[in-house]
Amino acid sequence: MMLLHLGMALLAANNVVVPSHITGNVTRRVQTPATAAVYTSAQAEHYLTAEQIAYIRPGLNIAVGSVTIGADNKPIVDVTFTDDGGQPLDRAGVLTPGPLAMSFILAWYDPAGRYYTDYYTTTASSTVTNLTVQQATTASGTWEDLGVGHARFHFTKALPTGYDVTKTHTLGIYATRIINLTDPIVISKTYVADVEYDFRPDGQAVTNTWNKMTDATCNQCHDPLAAHGATGRQDIKLCVLCHNPQTIDPDTGNSVDAKVLFHKLHMGSSLPSVQAGHPYQIIGHGGSVVDFSTIVFPQDIRNCTTCHQPSSPQGFVWYSYPSQAACGSCHDMINWATGANHKGGPQADDSACASCHQPQGANEFDAGIVTAHTIPTESAQLKGLNIRIINVTNAAPGTKPVVTFAVTNNDGSFVDPSTLGSFTFYLGGPTTEYTSYLTERVGKNAVSSGTTSTYTFPDAIPATATGTWTLSADLYRTITLNPAPETASEATVREAAQNPIYNVAITDAQPVARRTVVDLAKCNVCHNQLALHGGQRFKVQECVICHNPNNTDSAFRPAAQAPNETIHFKYMIHRIHTGADMTLPYTIYGYGGSINNFNDVLFPGDRRDCLKCHATVPSGQQQTFEVPLPDGVLPTPTLRNPYIQLMQPTTAACLSCHDAKAAAAHAVTMTVSFGEACEVCHGTAADYAVAKVHAR
Repeated sequence: MMLLHLGMALLAANNVVVPSHITGNVTRRVQTPATAAVYTSAQAEHYLTAEQIAYIRPGLNIAVGSVTIGADNKPIVDVTFTDDGGQPLDRAGVLTPGPLAMSFILAWYDPAGRYYTDYYTTTASSTVTNLTVQQATTASGTWEDLGVGHARFHFTKALPTGYDVTKTHTLGIYATRIINLTDPIVISKTYVADVEYDFRPDGQAVTNTWNKMTDATCNQCHDPLAAHGATGRQDIKLCVLCHNPQTIDPDTGNSVDAKVLFHKLHMGSSLPSVQAGHPYQIIGHGGSVVDFSTIVFPQDIRNCTTCHQPSSPQGFVWYSYPSQAACGSCHDMINWATGANHKGGPQADDSACASCHQPQGANEFDAGIVTAHTIPTESAQLKGLNIRIINVTNAAPGTKPVVTFAVTNNDGSFVDPSTLGSFTFYLGGPTTEYTSYLTERVGKNAVSSGTTSTYTFPDAIPATATGTWTLSADLYRTITLNPAPETASEATVREAAQNPIYNVAITDAQPVARRTVVDLAKCNVCHNQLALHGGQRFKVQECVICHNPNNTDSAFRPAAQAPNETIHFKYMIHRIHTGADMTLPYTIYGYGGSINNFNDVLFPGDRRDCLKCHATVPSGQQQTFEVPLPDGVLPTPTLRNPYIQLMQPTTAACLSCHDAKAAAAHAVTMTVSFGEACEVCHGTAADYAVAKVHAR
């Protein structure tokens, strides 16, 4: 394919001139586009040479110039296609690598109901339900090429007679461009482009549009949103063109209307119907069964603004327009005809919804839509709990440290530590790589004077301790809410303080903080607020004190289930997020003998995007996921792994995701008694650098 395209030149103005292929020495002449694309290290194109970029012409961008509907009611779309440098692409893939494939959706928008109706449908049937009409896309039409990168698409099917020309119409296009070049250029990638074009057939200005959510909102977690395989459907507005109230899954009878489907699949295992034993499934194309019953939303589902962000032009829709379809998608055990599980009784339609379910109620947890979705731990009834470490004295090897601290409410008022439901200090070190820690329950043993308190550890810092150690704390009080949620288990909540992180020099001249590997703010993009072990541990900097290389679940794993499993943070977190893609089981025994298997976790993003979780470092510094790792990082005992029972530092990170036998064999081959050779091939400047092999 490379030889076929080399030697061809694009005839359009301002195009890249592709050089001829000469046996032996190769002379390549490149005309730089007016706008050159810049690629990050997370993109495969970043690692191509300038001449490879000039040949491949990476990217795919679609723009609609116009949609016209003639006297025959058949739409004609004027469309252009360009690469990332703004240069035209050959639709057939002859003059530029990779042919383009495009499908079209055309629908009209109902602003009163805030949904689309598609003009193009298909009839689906099954042995379970009657025939149903489903919304469809079309590739049925003819192309009229006007030049490289410019064409018209003529729809074969006419719009119905008497269609409303005053309504907003939206044309959706989803397109792909598949590049598969292996020698001498190494890149295999499918480029995707979606576009939605709003217009009115009567030529008047568009005033009503659908814009409840943005792609950026979805892509906070999904990275990127990509439905129906690699067919190019990545825009939320494109989704709703087909996922409208008219579309039913014929096999299950379930609606696939966006406001129903999206709510239900994100609720997943928390759906009342699923908890009652009825799986939530959609039968896909080809009879594939898509079961959403195991999905666990990574934060409280009542965080409606996670998806319906206020910054979105229609971010108010979720609390302004209550309906049986939207509300009943999560509260899916309501029977609207009989009124079962609905305090308002039977409801024939949506007309009376807003009379009870106003946007904002008078009290938390009432029938107001915003107030009904109050998260108990974020209730305004809570005063806010805070702790500040003032100093730590007598902190040396073999001594018992004394902590001076202050516990306060948000208004700065003093809180007596003895009144808290739980209060525990953690002191672990060294910060070069945590290996041990002290746990001290404060209880009523703190001494308070004025607005500060002191606590003396009953246990001494180990005599062998060196470097810097880190002090943190878990503390909470139990609050009974009034008014309270209807769910009895949520009537009382733990109001917990953010964990303080305070570095204490044990033998160092000055405290040395632990290296930053993970950015907590990035965790909370998906999780909203990490709150583990009873909702009291929020900071990654505290997690790593206990989840260190030496720690396992031995305290809770039954002897009959030996050997123990490592809970080393870097190994554990990678495995949890790999989840269903793991080839080996990963189960941790926790408090009370709880059994926590993570092999069913579905990560919503692309795990190759290491910076989704890892901290971003200043330009010129080594990224935290790159090798070599810092000196002093310890190996991880992995006794339950069938291939390697003690993984060296880099191996533990890599094999936590790449857990197949072949990867283990490779790691063993590259490891000797005095260290690993990973950086030879996978170092920052090597051919197979970590960032490069994870690039997309």
